[in-house]
Amino acid sequence: MMTKKFLEMNSDEVKSALSSGSITVCVVGIGRIGLPTALSFANSGLTTIGLDINSKLVENVNSGIYPLKDEPEYDIIFEKVIKEKKFFATTNIEESVSKSDIILLSLPTPMDSNNIPDYSALRLVGSQLSEHLKEGSLVIVESTIEPGFVENELISIIENSNNNLHVEKTFGIGVCPETANPGEIMVDFTKLPRLVAGVNKKITEIIYEVYHFVFPVELIKMPNCKTANAVKLTTNVFRDVNIAFVNELSMFFEKLGIDTFTVLNAAKSKYNFQVHYPGAGVGGPCLPVNSYQLLNSAKTLGDNNMLSMIKNSRKVNEHMPDHVIKLIQDVFYESNKEISNGTIMILGISYKPNVKDIQLTPAEQIIKKLQSFGVKIKIFDPFYKNEKVFDITVENNLFENLSECDGLVIVTNHDEFSSIDLKLLSSKMKFPIVIDSRGLIQKNDAEKAGLVFRGLGQ
Repeated sequence: MMTKKFLEMNSDEVKSALSSGSITVCVVGIGRIGLPTALSFANSGLTTIGLDINSKLVENVNSGIYPLKDEPEYDIIFEKVIKEKKFFATTNIEESVSKSDIILLSLPTPMDSNNIPDYSALRLVGSQLSEHLKEGSLVIVESTIEPGFVENELISIIENSNNNLHVEKTFGIGVCPETANPGEIMVDFTKLPRLVAGVNKKITEIIYEVYHFVFPVELIKMPNCKTANAVKLTTNVFRDVNIAFVNELSMFFEKLGIDTFTVLNAAKSKYNFQVHYPGAGVGGPCLPVNSYQLLNSAKTLGDNNMLSMIKNSRKVNEHMPDHVIKLIQDVFYESNKEISNGTIMILGISYKPNVKDIQLTPAEQIIKKLQSFGVKIKIFDPFYKNEKVFDITVENNLFENLSECDGLVIVTNHDEFSSIDLKLLSSKMKFPIVIDSRGLIQKNDAEKAGLVFRGLGQ
């Protein structure tokens, strides 16, 4: 039992409390990032509570059912900490927060239909925290947020809901933005540097000690919360902008008869070139949202001319599903095939390779557009076999139903697809049209196999 409030401890006392396992942690939101985070804290010897509104998820976790089948290695940790009773889940915020010294917020920050960031989950939890925070506890925001959200909104939400709470006096707050790539979270949590920041130097030091105890990575102390969040957004928006650049080049190179992938493979031999690849669009809960988070921040400054490069990059990346549709239409037209009477197989619907996640996936836009032309759609994705997605039951096997297909479109390049026998593919299809939006197939190989082929950027 601790005799001193957590925020009152000096660095040595924090280290001692962590080493003795006398600190209790509550992770609010145990989804894709939150659950591995909670498991990491529990695996370090700290009693960890996972709080979530999803009662089915909570029930499964407490029954020993690991929900993230596409996150390797954490299944082993999950079994270990459940057995050791270092981790359990609940839907009860009073039960979890009032017992905890550290409250980590790993909540979604999506965007609405108007591309405005939605912080409703953080705002709601912030107002609820004020009712149950233990005096001297520490709130750490891992969610990806706009610079200034903690300072300008979240602190006020917590304080205004409870007159007895005052930041830096009765509770602390800071950030450690998550840095995890879905499907590779274990690798990222053990190798990628993390940013830590608090509302004052003492709180920054405490957060540093906490994360140093749990994660074997470099920790970079930032001057304040808004700067740490600006770094997180900068790294992701950098990718969104560079993917847009390559997407635009790929459409340009198509017209010039230049293979984009040949260009990129040669370009990356230069020491200062960081390669990005073209595709059917940029999806997921991070890159598109992060760009709009910065654009939303710019709006508050009243200057509509700011961040024009990010605006244009979003336009390019959001156009890519339409470009894939054009490639499909062109090859059907050149093959004297009527697309409206055709059946097309969509290969891969996840927003990125090797994960089960369809958030903002470009596959959805491609499917809806094709359906508007009267095309019958079939889907094969190894992560969704026999499940219903976009009102279509995903096939259990790629080759079983190809005899009904006039075309096939590669939208997501799962590793499993890299070993597809192209000759077998050609022989099984009703009409062997293939459109590759991910550079999985080389044009020469496709034509040798008897495929009628179009490749984005080829």
